[in-house]
Amino acid sequence: MVKRELYLQKIKPFINKPIIKVITGIRRSGKSELLKMICDELLEKEIPEDNIIYLNFESLRWADLLNSMALYNHLCKEIKPNSKTYIFLDEIQEVDNWEKVVNSLMTDFDVDIYITGSNSRMLSSELSTYLTGRYIEIPVFTLSLSEYMTFHSIEEKDVAFPRYIREGGFPSAHNAEHSENEIYKIVSDIYASALLRDTIQRHKIRNIEMLERLVGYLMMNLGNIFSAKNISAYLRNQQRKIDAETLYNYIHALESSFILHKVSRYDLKGKEVLQTNEKIYFADLSLLYSRYGYMPDMIAGYLENLVYLHLLRKGYKVYVGKSGSLEIDFVAFNGNDTMYIQVTYTMENEETRNREIRPLQQIKDNYPKYVIVADKLLRGNINGIQCVWIGDFLMD
Repeated sequence: MVKRELYLQKIKPFINKPIIKVITGIRRSGKSELLKMICDELLEKEIPEDNIIYLNFESLRWADLLNSMALYNHLCKEIKPNSKTYIFLDEIQEVDNWEKVVNSLMTDFDVDIYITGSNSRMLSSELSTYLTGRYIEIPVFTLSLSEYMTFHSIEEKDVAFPRYIREGGFPSAHNAEHSENEIYKIVSDIYASALLRDTIQRHKIRNIEMLERLVGYLMMNLGNIFSAKNISAYLRNQQRKIDAETLYNYIHALESSFILHKVSRYDLKGKEVLQTNEKIYFADLSLLYSRYGYMPDMIAGYLENLVYLHLLRKGYKVYVGKSGSLEIDFVAFNGNDTMYIQVTYTMENEETRNREIRPLQQIKDNYPKYVIVADKLLRGNINGIQCVWIGDFLMD
């Protein structure tokens, strides 16, 4: 088991604190393994094994604990009365009224609680109602480039990156050596589970065919500005009709299950978030490959998707930038830290260079500005704008 230090370091400051640790992310992104790593950390600190309770609600072993009273009564019997008990509840959204159980445990006992979930709507709405100010959310993503290199014992970025972009980062696809086709089959099953259990069933979606057509459209338009009007026109050409409200409800359901991310635009002049013409990126590129295979002509979107996920892992809030009539691929904020980023496959001709550099040159503040490129020969500085090979950027 490869330790995922990025997330462990975010959780460690809150161990033994009266704050519920909520670990979220798409199915099979490594949340369960992260819980086990925390358990190991506790055992290394000589916490008695009897003081650690771990329940995974995807296992039939705990099928009789999927309602709040049954779970609460079970835990009451297991909690140690005169010492702190550490409780790990994996895929907690499977339990009806789970939030009441967690709230009561925090009130009634000396406990340290860690939970995971694969649906953000459930975790945001109920937690904000019952546990305001008493929890912290730690999003977990699929493997970064550096984690991928660790999984495969690869030391050179030049060797790892071409494999990484084609294979994606679901940990379960990299616990052993698999061919690309085998990886895509594993990921196809992950996608089917996330779509059915965390999207269709939880949001009670009836028109499954329409949902799948929508996902297909968004995948084939990765990184492009989308609008309800454009998607509706596309579906009408396929003799399918959908209204704007239903369409956005479907996208929200897919967001809630962490299958995709909707990225809003940010007006740099007005300093405001715009609510139209967003972009879509996916939780992992292998989700696209599992459906369509790797398509070299979509490389620009693939590169943007990798950069977007890397920024999320680093804790940035990310937007598509709007500067007058020009677009900047990403504007990223993290506290007082801001950066502007363009992503391109190459800048081998003057037209492409102008298109990528010009929007950044119009920004007059002193925050760093980058052009992320796939061609290592283009690394350097253009009038204060850093051109960085994507392999280096993803390792930062």
